[in-house]
Amino acid sequence: MYVTTVGLDVTKNVFQVHGVTDGGTVAFNRSLRRAQMLSFFERLEPCVVGMEACSTSHHWARELTRLGHTVRLIPPSYVKPYLKRGKSDAADAEAICEAVTRPAMRFVEVKSCEQQAILSLHRTRDLVVRQRTQTINMLRGLLAEFGIVLPKGVGHAVRFARQGRDEACAALPEQAHTAIDDLCDALVALHMRVASYGRRIAALAKVDPSIARLQTIPGVGPITASAIAATIGSARQFRSGRDLAAWLGLTPLNRSSGGKERLGRVSKMGDRYIRRLLVVGMTSRIKQIRQRPDAYDPWFSTILERKPAKLAAVAMVNKTARIVWAVLSRGEPYRLRAT
Repeated sequence: MYVTTVGLDVTKNVFQVHGVTDGGTVAFNRSLRRAQMLSFFERLEPCVVGMEACSTSHHWARELTRLGHTVRLIPPSYVKPYLKRGKSDAADAEAICEAVTRPAMRFVEVKSCEQQAILSLHRTRDLVVRQRTQTINMLRGLLAEFGIVLPKGVGHAVRFARQGRDEACAALPEQAHTAIDDLCDALVALHMRVASYGRRIAALAKVDPSIARLQTIPGVGPITASAIAATIGSARQFRSGRDLAAWLGLTPLNRSSGGKERLGRVSKMGDRYIRRLLVVGMTSRIKQIRQRPDAYDPWFSTILERKPAKLAAVAMVNKTARIVWAVLSRGEPYRLRAT
């Protein structure tokens, strides 16, 4: 008998492996140090290795795939039902080993180094955007204490930081002037970093064919397209466009029972970052549709007449997610249907 399935619980330095033979008996359940990982799996015959899709799991999945193993990443929420009483590394590895063998289990596609490099740009840009927002809020709050009110919007705050602060703050006490100067300098620097990351992402969008195809979808720009391509890849893990929409949390919660269908609000599960980018893109598109409704699909005008703008934006994102799946799975650009 040889080991056919291994459950691997990954952490920063100590890993737990749970192996099961083809006869169903437990071959081992032991801990490994980081330095022992590759040498341990080199000694094993090629088998199925299950891991939770979490930090560093994609790196280890690539390394173990090079050794000939079949690696399957499982969402952590799908592993939890297989966890027995109590929680430990050994119990987690056993639960992963059990979950990976289930025929109806859903898996996460392993990301390449290139995909994770693009996502690193997105994560860093998102962090800088949040820091910029915090700085603007602090600046607005301090200025309001002295009767100076900035108009809403990032552009007005950046313009004040670059041009208007000397005149507006001339009569302020020295301590307040110093604090506001520091915030203005930080705001300008953060704004330039956001723009720099945006240019890098736009440059990637010009050389990647999948990102270029996604940009043919109305309302999907280079930032949204690159985030989708880096996160979803080929979309092979989704059977249909509805599965992708459900993964993004855009389908209603189903609480049906006893033959009665009960659908609730949208689940809001899945990748928040992509969902937020799509909602922002569709919200911007709603403004264009209201200005020129005759230039767009009548479906959009109809839903805007029946639903509030925010609900209409979510419905448009749901439809866009299905189009995204079709573009990625078929490898073809989006073509607007003639009306």
